[in-house]
Amino acid sequence: MTENYTSLYGEHQKAGASFTDFGGWQMPLKYSSELAEHHAVRKAAGLFDLSHMGEVWVTGADAAAFLDYALAGKLSAVAVGKAKYSLICNVDGGIVDDLISYRLGDEKFLVVPNAGNAATVAKLLVERAAGFDVVVEDVTMETSLVAVQGPNAAAILLTLVPEDQQALVTEMKYYAAAYVSINGQDLLLARTGYTGEDGFEIYVPNADAVALWQVLMENGADQGLVPAGLASRDSLRLEAGMPLYGNELSVSGHAYSAGMGPVVSLAKESDFVGKAALAAIKESGDGVTSGRKLVGLKGLGRRAARGHYSVMKDGAVIGEVTSGQPSPTLGYPVALAYVDVAHAEVGTQLDVDLRGKAEPFEVVALPFYKRQK
Repeated sequence: MTENYTSLYGEHQKAGASFTDFGGWQMPLKYSSELAEHHAVRKAAGLFDLSHMGEVWVTGADAAAFLDYALAGKLSAVAVGKAKYSLICNVDGGIVDDLISYRLGDEKFLVVPNAGNAATVAKLLVERAAGFDVVVEDVTMETSLVAVQGPNAAAILLTLVPEDQQALVTEMKYYAAAYVSINGQDLLLARTGYTGEDGFEIYVPNADAVALWQVLMENGADQGLVPAGLASRDSLRLEAGMPLYGNELSVSGHAYSAGMGPVVSLAKESDFVGKAALAAIKESGDGVTSGRKLVGLKGLGRRAARGHYSVMKDGAVIGEVTSGQPSPTLGYPVALAYVDVAHAEVGTQLDVDLRGKAEPFEVVALPFYKRQK
């Protein structure tokens, strides 16, 4: 696999980051303490480099109709300036990726797939565009993405936005986006994130990414802003009950067992790739009345479950952990796991096999953590 470096790699080196491969990119895992970075995002703010994510423009007269066909959600119903979380599926209903699409004009969308799936998603969109009046343009390698996440995120951004545009920031709703002048440049700003906190994501050309990163760090210093890596991003998203592709989501899984039935728009008039298969899966009850479904588990002891550990009921294996670790915010272990639907009800007492020892867990409602608004 080709090793890619974001435009901010040098900034991460200067900040003392430890790196890890993620989706073929060398990404900062942590800078000093992943625990300190996690708490900074919950209490103040963290700055993330997300430039490994994909960016694919879909433009043209048929853009909305095309995305209705290519994705499992009804993108034509999204208002300009809003975003929608959706899935791209194969013909069998398997999840190829989960992604966010921003509608920035009647005929203009930005589709943002995950890092490891960006090339696959771009290729599929090009293939599925046959017969539609659209242009699909993959600009992943030209685009950087930084995220300011935490309760102080808006205050930090306001130091870089002209006075006549500050209301665009303060009044922007969750899952909305607009072009805003940030540090003197018109950049796409979205009120989205993957941490369970308030926050923003900023799309910036590679050539301007370093200057943006540096001014955010400088202006955010008195607001407690710290650079944050993938380790804290993972613990933050887990507390918020957000699935990660490759852990909770995969091409061998489907929306209903993952608890994403509402994301799939079977009612929309147009056909979409995987619609027939997903309709049959829904009819069968798989992941709802049979099979396994994704649940949250709260540890009743001190030891944390990890991915691929077996979940048990009365000594019998009834599931598998997909993600798990101690929750820095809550002070007890949390995990996501697929378990047999018969044992998926909130309050059910289960065990996780922690290397030969049964550790008690309880099924709880998601998310584990929800910020106070």
